[in-house]
Amino acid sequence: MEYPAPSGSMLLIAALRGRCPRCGRGPVFAGLLAVRPACPVCGLDLSAHDAGDGPAVAVMLVLGAAVVGLAFWVEFTFSPPLWVHAVLWPVVTVPLAILMMRPLKAGLIGLQYRYRRAEMGS
Repeated sequence: MEYPAPSGSMLLIAALRGRCPRCGRGPVFAGLLAVRPACPVCGLDLSAHDAGDGPAVAVMLVLGAAVVGLAFWVEFTFSPPLWVHAVLWPVVTVPLAILMMRPLKAGLIGLQYRYRRAEMGS
């Protein structure tokens, strides 16, 4: 089956849902953040598309700045004991990091598929 070049909106929707950039139906992830070797629906070789450290760096920069800003705000507004910070920020940061990482990783794989289709032979 021939798949048309994905549009920007199709890639965005596929990335947010964690789906294959070619067919938009098969899941990209085998686990929490592990990328499948291939799409189970259309057979796209996902092992050739490597997101690398890009999504992790983006999450660290954006989420790190937001959490540090919020931690300063909480400290200066409420002056809680140190243990409150030690309990609060890991509980907030870890789920947000995972929620941000999945669509960013799927989006980068989708962009690689879109712009490197010819050289990958897909």
